[in-house]
Amino acid sequence: MTESRHLSVSIDRPLSDVYAFASDPRNLPRWAPGLGSEIEPDGDGWFVETSQGRVGLTFAPQNEYGVLDHVVRTPSGETVYVPLRAVADGDGCEVVFTLRRGQGMSDADLDRDTALVTADLALLKQLVEAL
Repeated sequence: MTESRHLSVSIDRPLSDVYAFASDPRNLPRWAPGLGSEIEPDGDGWFVETSQGRVGLTFAPQNEYGVLDHVVRTPSGETVYVPLRAVADGDGCEVVFTLRRGQGMSDADLDRDTALVTADLALLKQLVEAL
């Protein structure tokens, strides 16, 4: 079984606002800038150019449940499933990102990725609350 860390942020906006922003792939570079600065459509999915090469992304279909899961296809061909949820919390919303330890990932690598995702979630909060 893979080790996971559940990273979350509370956002003072309704679930519908958070979901509308976070589910639009065109907004991804705004709140997860480390992934790439531009996202382009690619058939049924999307891609971003990264320093490691072209990364493919496929997002969960629009839904009423706050599911923001996506699949990342790395330049090496590895496929990474990323669970991401937006959950109503009173008048606000909690966004929960499940970070999984990749095969061969060191503790330092996992800690680095935790810090990166935490920063991305903080930026998502800042952007959505400013809408």
